[in-house]
Amino acid sequence: MARKFKTMDGNNAAAYVSYAFTEVAGIYPITPSSPMADYVDQWAAQGQKNIFGTTVKVIEMQSEAGAAGTVHGSLAAGALTTTYTASQGLLLMIPNMYKIAGELLPGVFHVSARTVAAQSLNIFGDHSDVMSCRQTGFAMLAESNVQEVMDLGPVAHLAAIKGRVPFINFFDGFRTSHEIQKIAIWDYKDLAEMVDMDAVAAFRQRALNPEHPTMRGSHENGDIFFQHREACNPYYEALPEIVEEYMGKVNAKLGTDYQLFNYYGAADADRVIIAMGSICDVAEEVIDYLNAHGEKVGLVKVRLYRPFRADKLIAAIPATAKKIAVLDRTKEPGALGDPLYLDVITALATAGITDKTVVGGRYGLGSKDTPPKSVFAVYENLAQDKPKDHFTIGIVDDVTNSSLEEKESANTAAEGTIECKFWGLGGDGTVGANKNSIKIIGDHTDKYVQAYFQYDSLCGLPQPLLYHQGLPHGPRCEARRHLPD
Repeated sequence: MARKFKTMDGNNAAAYVSYAFTEVAGIYPITPSSPMADYVDQWAAQGQKNIFGTTVKVIEMQSEAGAAGTVHGSLAAGALTTTYTASQGLLLMIPNMYKIAGELLPGVFHVSARTVAAQSLNIFGDHSDVMSCRQTGFAMLAESNVQEVMDLGPVAHLAAIKGRVPFINFFDGFRTSHEIQKIAIWDYKDLAEMVDMDAVAAFRQRALNPEHPTMRGSHENGDIFFQHREACNPYYEALPEIVEEYMGKVNAKLGTDYQLFNYYGAADADRVIIAMGSICDVAEEVIDYLNAHGEKVGLVKVRLYRPFRADKLIAAIPATAKKIAVLDRTKEPGALGDPLYLDVITALATAGITDKTVVGGRYGLGSKDTPPKSVFAVYENLAQDKPKDHFTIGIVDDVTNSSLEEKESANTAAEGTIECKFWGLGGDGTVGANKNSIKIIGDHTDKYVQAYFQYDSLCGLPQPLLYHQGLPHGPRCEARRHLPD
């Protein structure tokens, strides 16, 4: 199918997709997810129709907890409902998330993953918020860049409708949510063709209705609660195949190859990284460079994080891989390892695979940059006889000495790439001007464009800005953003 190209950021892509499947949106703004709800609100006010031929009803509450309650109530009443959030806002939704999942309601939360405040507040990106929701019962689908948000966002809605399990659809805050790329967009007719309307009708039939009343959310004692808690197991066991089914439909329409776990790199790689999120694009550039220079390395990109299918992960790892580095974008103090690392260790151990060395690392907390040299350092670590475990990249840890040494690396950008960096002072209009400039270039030329605008959270101080434009199949840029010395 032929698709139109449009220049937009990740939030715009998520909003565009979600609007198609949404009848009610319960919202409360929080950085960096606010633009998603803003777009939906604007389109609803303009009378734009979803794939069901109706306008989305937008309800703004007084907190994220209220927005989650709206989502719960609206789903119980038979309306396909969506919300958009991040960080502490997502944490305020957790009590309702347990109920939404426990009652098998097909809601979707689009999350621009953001740091949860710890020793200090940080409004930028990592996975600490979505990792706090692992026990809620929500499925989790991850994307690496703006195009993937557009392509895979529908899978969360489609699988939720058919599988009756709610989804967190997440991508990296700012790094993806605010990065502008020229991408191919869906036609709503193609999205409508993939919806299981029988599942939609069944969902509406289960809605609360005074014409055929049912009791919901009743109290259960110890004699039956456990049994009923286990009764949801078949839905989670069936869900990965449902996600695969819809990824297959997306692939058939787009000519892509989205899988639960996608492998990139040498077919006979001996060193492999496993990760999810925007680091995957950086890793691909490094892999291309290393493999072109005689090395054999690769990357497994995690798409469906929950439910976690161990057999699909193992199938994606080359049999030749002897050393694996699992990269998490969160920190779980006191644990034996961070979440994705522990999942990989468990998957391999359960399958009886003992011939691979697996180490874990942390990256990108609070939007700490992860440039190519950090990924080079990971592969260099794996090349050691005894690779460092529980390491960090992108920082110098002089307290517990967890960091890997990073050296200046070669330029991994594609040949012919044009890169520009603009610096602006806060309030001088540079950000808005450059956003408009990159959209003009993307929408009115045949060039591929990519732009990232990074600014700190302190108002009124000089603020540097990165602007990045590439030719077709150009680079994935990593911004360098800091206050001037």
